[in-house]
Amino acid sequence: MFYANLFIYKYINAIIDSKGDIMVRKVAVLTSGGDAPGMNAAVRAVIRAGLYNGIEMYVVYDGFKGLYEGDIHQVNKDFTQDIINRGGTILRSSRFPEFKNPEIVEKAKQRLSDFDIDALVGIGGDGTFRGLNDLSKVGVKVVGIPASIDNDVSSTDFTIGFMTALNTICDCVDKIKDTSTSHQKCSVIEVMGRHCGDLAVYSSIAEAAELTVTEDHPYDEAHIMKKLRRLKSQQKGHAIVVVSENLLDVRELAKKIQAETGFDTNVEILGHLQRGGAPCAYDRILASTMGSESIHAILNDNTGVVTCLRQSKITTMKIEEALALPRDTHEASLALINELQ
Repeated sequence: MFYANLFIYKYINAIIDSKGDIMVRKVAVLTSGGDAPGMNAAVRAVIRAGLYNGIEMYVVYDGFKGLYEGDIHQVNKDFTQDIINRGGTILRSSRFPEFKNPEIVEKAKQRLSDFDIDALVGIGGDGTFRGLNDLSKVGVKVVGIPASIDNDVSSTDFTIGFMTALNTICDCVDKIKDTSTSHQKCSVIEVMGRHCGDLAVYSSIAEAAELTVTEDHPYDEAHIMKKLRRLKSQQKGHAIVVVSENLLDVRELAKKIQAETGFDTNVEILGHLQRGGAPCAYDRILASTMGSESIHAILNDNTGVVTCLRQSKITTMKIEEALALPRDTHEASLALINELQ
């Protein structure tokens, strides 16, 4: 019986090898870069889809730093209980610029080899994708999942976490409007999006903001003052100015607005408030779908890729191609702002 079973085992493996299929036994998952609501939902989907397909699943704590240090642990389905609705990332994250060092990348590769891990799924933004690309170049099978509240990953229409952050901003602006209207104030609201103005653009549309300042919708002081003076003269109940972070000093802008327009002006910097909170339904579904797709990609030996949402379909793209794409300036949304403001 033993020899018969051994023969069958070798026969099955011979068939697998002849088809060129890849045997995947162990997969790890990590989160890296800035946290985003929906990361836990993605982690859950990766682990559950892997276990469903007979794969041993591992998690890496503290992103690429944890990978370098070997903070790797096997998990089962229990690990994923009650995390789909939690904000942040239970795997924690860290900034680890040292990962650009080839020696550290090789050490990270060795850590995966020590656990006999066949592939790695990384959840994060462009920085995470660059780290995965470095691992891919030294022979590690990787798949990336885009998660960023800024929506600054060009390979996907929307990143995990963006919609939740947008909803958070809108909730805050709704509350700010109540006070602004009650006291006829102008509120200058700074939102996140250092190199991508999508949060400012989409929240301006959703909140009917009077003015928007982003990298792609530049600051024109004369235009701002002229419009706010006109609104003040028309007894407008309030004025909302949405500004992407790090473009200008919003406090100085508020002082100028108050001095030149007559609007009593206050500043609201939403900051890390935008990162927290339970992911919205959209982000939970997007994360779940992309997490499952990452495992299917690995099983099909489609690695060195990132998952993408493009024209309402989940697909994959080579990491290098994704990183090379120019930033989407969302011209249609900018045109809509100009038309509506």
